[in-house]
Amino acid sequence: MVRRVFYSFHYKPDVMRVSQVRNIGALEANRPATDNDWETVTSGKDSAIKRWITQQMKGRSCTVVLVGEDTADRKWINHEIIKSWDEGMGVVGVRIHGLKNIEGYIANKGENPFDYIGYGNTGEKLSCIVKCYNPVGTNSKDRYSWIARHLENAVEEAIKIRSEN
Repeated sequence: MVRRVFYSFHYKPDVMRVSQVRNIGALEANRPATDNDWETVTSGKDSAIKRWITQQMKGRSCTVVLVGEDTADRKWINHEIIKSWDEGMGVVGVRIHGLKNIEGYIANKGENPFDYIGYGNTGEKLSCIVKCYNPVGTNSKDRYSWIARHLENAVEEAIKIRSEN
């Protein structure tokens, strides 16, 4: 069974890296927003963005946060993580800074976005439960291969982790 996931990511710097992950085709993902769609959504108030996110998450079992250099602690990334967790969805991070962008560059490793989200009233961060994978390899191709091999299992594990917490 192909899992239906929601991809959360920082659009401008990472859209090409995200496109590579989407093209793996192992998971059924939410429809990517075009530049025009996203401009229309973001030209509305916060409530319009929240409605769009809610609509995109419908019927999804897991949120995959594709973590680039500047993903952590962004307002809407945090919102998507919290909403996913609160609605019982699996949540997992996969670092994509090591994939090449359209100009052929890789980025620096960013912070773990789950370090910015509290876990209930425990005083702990969500990062104590939710995994954030850093694909291994010496180059972009190796890291892409790692993601292609392990993404489905990471999603299944995230769903299991969420059901136990």
